[in-house]
Amino acid sequence: MNSIVSIIVPCYNQAQYLPETLDSVLAQTYQFWECIIVNDGSPDNTEEIAKQYCEKDNRFHYISKENGGLSSARNVGIKSSTGEFILPLDSDDLISPEYIEKVIEHFHLYPDTKLVYCKAQLFGNDNGEWGLPDYNYADLLFENMIFCSAIYKRKDYENTSGYNENMLHGLEDWDFWLCLIDETDKVYCLPELYFQYRIRHQSMLRSLTDESGLALRKYIYFNHIEKYQKFIPELIWQNPQIKKQQDSILTLETELKRIKTTKAYRLGKIILKPFSFIKNEFIILNHKAQ
Repeated sequence: MNSIVSIIVPCYNQAQYLPETLDSVLAQTYQFWECIIVNDGSPDNTEEIAKQYCEKDNRFHYISKENGGLSSARNVGIKSSTGEFILPLDSDDLISPEYIEKVIEHFHLYPDTKLVYCKAQLFGNDNGEWGLPDYNYADLLFENMIFCSAIYKRKDYENTSGYNENMLHGLEDWDFWLCLIDETDKVYCLPELYFQYRIRHQSMLRSLTDESGLALRKYIYFNHIEKYQKFIPELIWQNPQIKKQQDSILTLETELKRIKTTKAYRLGKIILKPFSFIKNEFIILNHKAQ
């Protein structure tokens, strides 16, 4: 069974990286794909490069639109595509030749799967495996462990409101996964490194300050408040930071109980008992004097 995979490549001011990204698409061992290149009002030579690839291979298609942000570009690209499966791919990232083939194999073997991704590699200003936590729906409420280039079914996208176009400053992928995935859905991570995420000093994720990051997290919370209200009573102590604090408290309580059973502690209480009596008498006399 040959399923068309629609690869959506939003472009804004990253023409220098675009050929490398599109070459990684051309190198795919799985041949049944189309690639929608969406120029999101980019001021550089994105159009020139995109049209070169359209001339090279008719599976590439080019769209130009006014600048509206990453979410807007993805939504426009998806709505203009025809594939059964969707693969968002940022214009500075790379996919290994076997990525699409291995994902589609999994979908065909396990058709009830909602989303498939893989292990990821960092490159650019940082290198090495991207140590993302294993997928768990409960943990997804607290942090995103799925990069943007996971593959999912078009029919599932159409049951959402798409990527949130109000989120112009990042974390839109996380917000979308919470729209797409419920607690009973099957999500699978391939154990191989098939995705390469470019680290740049000026990337959107790196530009987030503590204040802006907190504001985005609050936005995500209220955007999915029903899911959070359903799970927070059970999940509150599964938050890694809160769990760490709770473990520290339990450790201190255990140590305090141990100290209270020692001879030194009991002897100290005996020695200090007369002083406690004098202190209490002084407080009583002082109170009466007032």
